[in-house]
Amino acid sequence: MKTIQDIQEDIVNEFSLLDGDQEMTVLYIMELGQKLPDMDEAKKSEENTVRGCQSKVWLSAHLENDKVYFEADSNTALTKGLVSLLLRIFSGQSAENILATDLNFISKIGMERFIGTQRSNGFSAMIKQIKLYALAFKTKMEVKS
Repeated sequence: MKTIQDIQEDIVNEFSLLDGDQEMTVLYIMELGQKLPDMDEAKKSEENTVRGCQSKVWLSAHLENDKVYFEADSNTALTKGLVSLLLRIFSGQSAENILATDLNFISKIGMERFIGTQRSNGFSAMIKQIKLYALAFKTKMEVKS
């Protein structure tokens, strides 16, 4: 399995092909969202709603073989694409790696130029929720051992 840093570098390389074209970048992010596997309707609950997002975003996680796996969905195409990037980076990684990660791909691809303040706040809320899940699983594993 690739490291979080390797996955971020892959994303930076993909976005570099778009050469900073804002319209193409937004379309590409929306296309990424279309490839996100469907989330079970039962998981689209209030409990799994990410607070702080302008759009509706649902995020759930489970632990399997000491790795954290995420599922997510959104009611808007662009936000679904953004959350799909986070799932690509974090799903299948250890809780420790998730908590230790510095997301450098965001500045490297210039994301702030094309998602705006509201979506940027929502994106931060998604990252925070992912890290909270990782912290909960890490704590749970430490208590077990």
